[in-house]
Amino acid sequence: MGSRLEGKTVVLAGAGGALGSAVARRCAEEGVRALVLADLNVEVIAASAEELRGAGVTVEAEHLDVADGDEFEALIASAAERHGTVDALVNTAGIVSPNARIHHLSTQDFERTISVNLTGTFHGIRAVARTLRKRSPVSIVNIGSVSGLTAWAYAAPYCASKAGVIHLTRVAALEYAKEGIRVNAVCPGTFPTALHETLPAEAMRAIEDKHPLGLGSPEDLTGAVVYLASDESRWVTGHSLVVDGGYSLP
Repeated sequence: MGSRLEGKTVVLAGAGGALGSAVARRCAEEGVRALVLADLNVEVIAASAEELRGAGVTVEAEHLDVADGDEFEALIASAAERHGTVDALVNTAGIVSPNARIHHLSTQDFERTISVNLTGTFHGIRAVARTLRKRSPVSIVNIGSVSGLTAWAYAAPYCASKAGVIHLTRVAALEYAKEGIRVNAVCPGTFPTALHETLPAEAMRAIEDKHPLGLGSPEDLTGAVVYLASDESRWVTGHSLVVDGGYSLP
């Protein structure tokens, strides 16, 4: 058990996914005072919350559609009211786009990916800024991707959304630094999730070959998230921390 988040209240958006679940467990291990898990799938996060409560952590499970700005703002405001403040928001909610070239994609394919990955992140930043600026130091940790730093064929909506998250992170960091809000991002490479289970074995091998250290896991990212959420990174803002097994080196 660590203490890097001791005494802190952390809101975790997208807590029902593979990365969100791993981050929730790591936050609990790092001594968080209160953990607010938020996701569209309340049943999944309710089960996670019950498990973490069994380990002695104060955990709440809340419904959240990150594409709904009003709901995100209400979540942050209510968490701050119950716990006195929110010390960190981690935006892990995200979806992948259909695997297709641009001319095969529908406008709906593009807009849905942007609405969750980019607009959802915007809603989280805005909710924190409206509720907590000038009140106390807050750290926002967004999840970008190396796909926002490099180009992936057949993934235009996803790449565009993650590139947007990276630049939105920089703009928000600049706008709110003087008001006590730090904004950073973690940019993962590929880590297998349920989304990859339908891919042919040769496709997964091709993806793995692009990572000099091999494919990662959600747990490989939690240290970076905790670092950016904690006071250890108190002089870091506007940064995108790449954790990609060497994918972006070539």
